[in-house]
Amino acid sequence: MRIVLITQNEPFYLAKNLKYLHSILPKHSKIISAIISNPNVYGRKEFFIKKALRTFNIFGLKFFLYYSFLFIRNKLNKKYDVIETLKELKIKQISLKNSINNKISLDIIRAEKPDIIISILGNEIFKKDLIELAPKGILNLHSSLLPKYRGLMPTFWVLRNNEKYTGVSLFFVNKGIDTGPILLQKKVFIGKKTHRQLIMDTKKIGMELIAQSVSLIQNNNFKLIENEDEDMSYYSIPTKMDTKEFLSLGKKFF
Repeated sequence: MRIVLITQNEPFYLAKNLKYLHSILPKHSKIISAIISNPNVYGRKEFFIKKALRTFNIFGLKFFLYYSFLFIRNKLNKKYDVIETLKELKIKQISLKNSINNKISLDIIRAEKPDIIISILGNEIFKKDLIELAPKGILNLHSSLLPKYRGLMPTFWVLRNNEKYTGVSLFFVNKGIDTGPILLQKKVFIGKKTHRQLIMDTKKIGMELIAQSVSLIQNNNFKLIENEDEDMSYYSIPTKMDTKEFLSLGKKFF
């Protein structure tokens, strides 16, 4: 199968996981290209500054300094760079200048002739034309046991809510947000994991679910799991108060 990834140049976890995914994909499937989607509503510099300030205001100085250090270190080391990793893996990289739903972007993706599209940290809502572009659809990873914890930062919220378990879901994208039918899920025991450890664990599991899924789809040998709205919960970006409550429970970011 011809796989097209939709992703972004995320500097913390993604490069390592892309290498892992590439190493475990079955031989009948190949990542032919990666679409780097980077919408910048305010322009690159202003968007970055706004995001940094929001991170500081919500998560505090210690969190901000820790991830600032990681950001600078990783930007100076090619092994953390997604673009460099794609070059190393000999995967064609395509950076979009427009929204991924723009007709020009859709034509670029269509020209790659994907059998399936897989979103890993895709940062836009996918619309109908994109959803229907690949014959076998779009798969998306989500770090929770859907339909619970739809939305943003599920790894934060499961810790904030003192859950014993979380998980990873791989689902087919539809018009909703994290509402599509689920192809694979894996339950994860949280224990005393920090937020960073939980992110690393769930991302690695996500790569393994993707590798499993392409074989299931290739052989048309799968049964979908319903993603029922009546069982759902939805979370957005935390507030400063949510962070205080997170820390008061003895939870740690790293």
